[in-house]
Amino acid sequence: MSIYNIGVDLGGTKTEIILLAPDENTIHRERISTPKEAGYNAIVKTISELVQNTVPLVPESSKYTIGVGIPGSINKELQVVQNANTTCLNNMPLKKDLEKELGMIVEIENDANCFTLSETIKGSAKGFGLVFGISMGTGCGGGISIDGKLRRGSHSISGEWGHFPVDPNGAECYCGNKGCVETKISGSGVESAFFSKYEKCLTMEEILSGYRKGNIQCTDIFNCFLDDFGRCLGGLISILDPDAVVLGGGLSNIDELYTKGVSHVQKYSFHKKVGTPILKNSLGDSAGVFGAAWIGSGKFI
Repeated sequence: MSIYNIGVDLGGTKTEIILLAPDENTIHRERISTPKEAGYNAIVKTISELVQNTVPLVPESSKYTIGVGIPGSINKELQVVQNANTTCLNNMPLKKDLEKELGMIVEIENDANCFTLSETIKGSAKGFGLVFGISMGTGCGGGISIDGKLRRGSHSISGEWGHFPVDPNGAECYCGNKGCVETKISGSGVESAFFSKYEKCLTMEEILSGYRKGNIQCTDIFNCFLDDFGRCLGGLISILDPDAVVLGGGLSNIDELYTKGVSHVQKYSFHKKVGTPILKNSLGDSAGVFGAAWIGSGKFI
């Protein structure tokens, strides 16, 4: 029997749904704003309504699966969300509540894992064995894929590189630690660093633009960002030695990461001639929603 796959990507600013046919062609896609400020119940309602509005597009004689990518993970023991930077999700039984609303099994996975899976199966990292996927946007997440399957780990936190503390004197992170990778190389982290030093509010886009125009303050902060990128990723490569690293999220569009950033990575890696490919994603900002649909299918877990 033909099986269709529904995927939902819950992001900080947008929520996207996709319906894939058995041949993986896209039948339907829709993107709406995430009701983050409205709280947990509004998020459950939004996801449920998106799915319920999509289900009628599945032929009556066919089965379908549902997968949801979230900025956190499900605690295996307690069956609640953990480590989500959309903090209203934390300690909430999202899987149970969605299954109650939708009347069927819902698979939930970390959004960086969904991204990593997508790029491994259909994107820039296709054909590589051990892949580390990095999502660099407002936050910073990571995922590990081995021979086309996700590595989740015994605590469902494999690849959570963004919350590895690298600077004990660094800025406080929402997770409770100081100087996490996320505070160094995420968009919000770079913006906070600029404000802390210069007492001005600039967006990451404005800092990048200023750097390219030769602004001294922007150049100072952006060079720190590149150095932190090199230190954090160079250390990770020294530990994991992946076959490839693939970058996603808004910051992955910064061209300097693949030139000057790579030079910093090589500087900080244990192997001084490290040649690990550092790849830009090829599926864009919809990689996560494809991954969520494939997670629901259960084929790559």
